[in-house]
Amino acid sequence: MPLDGRKIALQLWTVRDYLGSEAEVARTFARVREIGYEHVQVSGIDALAPSRIKQLAEDAGLSICATHEDAREIIEEPAKVAEKLAVLGCRFTAYPHPHVPLDTLDQVFALADDLSRAGEVLRRHGRLLTYHNHALEFRKLGGKCILDWLYERSDPILLHAELDTYWVQAGGGDPAGYCARLSGRLPLIHLKDYVISRDNTPISAPLGEGNLSFPIILREAEMADCHWYIVEQEDCPEPFAAIETSYRYLKSLAAP
Repeated sequence: MPLDGRKIALQLWTVRDYLGSEAEVARTFARVREIGYEHVQVSGIDALAPSRIKQLAEDAGLSICATHEDAREIIEEPAKVAEKLAVLGCRFTAYPHPHVPLDTLDQVFALADDLSRAGEVLRRHGRLLTYHNHALEFRKLGGKCILDWLYERSDPILLHAELDTYWVQAGGGDPAGYCARLSGRLPLIHLKDYVISRDNTPISAPLGEGNLSFPIILREAEMADCHWYIVEQEDCPEPFAAIETSYRYLKSLAAP
């Protein structure tokens, strides 16, 4: 099943060093659109109000498909998060990283319950909450990965997934397998690639230049009814060149 090229987006965290002011945001949005992206996920823009971010995106010909929001705010003030999403004109957000310890099953279950409650508030406002994983959720408690416990315990209608391919692989999981397991619950996926350096450490790489099997991952994500394929590269010396390489690679896998 080929990739739907209309679903490609960019996680703005990749170009976070170029989002420090309104003028920088405008220039960066223009460069992102020139590369070919039509959609972005908002993250790392702290200097501007949501209404201004939306206007600058529209001026550049971009739409906002999703965001990352502060983890504590999602849990404690979900209605406020929903209001921001409404201003930005997007349906999806992601809980980006645990803001509480996950050292015991009771702590994991408590977070899952809190995420379900926050997801219910967002759902009442027409929005949808997802969970963004790192490698830490692949630590096992009670014979099962924390990530599996979180999805098993939470309400599948109220909490969905923003699967991060790099961190699944780094945690010892199978990204394609997790796409299949989360079928119907996977609106967002972060596409990250990496290689191993000469000193045996992982290094971020543009899509298609690393070691992840993206044709297989993307096939499973399409079958899981993924809504947005979001390019992200956390560390790179030339981010605009990297996101262009990643975009061209994804387009080469897309349906004609």
